[in-house]
Amino acid sequence: MTVLDKAGKQAGKLGPGALIMVVGPSGAGKDTLIYGYQDRCKGDKNILFARRLITRPADAGSEPHQTICHQQMEQLINQGRVALFWPAHGLTYALPEAIDDHIAKGGIAIANGSRKTLAQAASKYQRLLVIHITAPAHILAKRLATRGRETARDIEQRLRRADLSLPDLPNLVEIQNIGDPEAGIDQLEQAIRAFQH
Repeated sequence: MTVLDKAGKQAGKLGPGALIMVVGPSGAGKDTLIYGYQDRCKGDKNILFARRLITRPADAGSEPHQTICHQQMEQLINQGRVALFWPAHGLTYALPEAIDDHIAKGGIAIANGSRKTLAQAASKYQRLLVIHITAPAHILAKRLATRGRETARDIEQRLRRADLSLPDLPNLVEIQNIGDPEAGIDQLEQAIRAFQH
């Protein structure tokens, strides 16, 4: 049974703000849509776009992130100084604790996350919106090849082992990102606006 406090919020969960977790397979275009929406939100102090911590060197071909060594990441995780974390592709990813501070003050945090953390996020935050961005496998493969980070065989194996299933969540929106990026950004914006009202 879910316990609600006097305000009708789930007791023990972080709020009153919200976490918007953007998830989906590699090559779906998550960063493209997030950064496109971020451009539209310039000056909106209520929205925080999370900069992920990743145990990967910064390079021109990847998202802007905070590079951190494995030892530093382990220390932050052990000290409870990250909001969420997960392993993927031999690396460790984390969302900074600043998003929790922002949510506690009533703000909205938007993060490029992972399907692996959705159950944890659902149990931690009062208000969670999951936006699943995806595309057909042949489009994902083409986009991953354009990045130039992996061989064709690596890409094929990555797509074959990708688990595209999602847990049953109350606030879940799917966007098929197959056309003009502006159309995908429009859908992302609409989903966020609908969730806020």
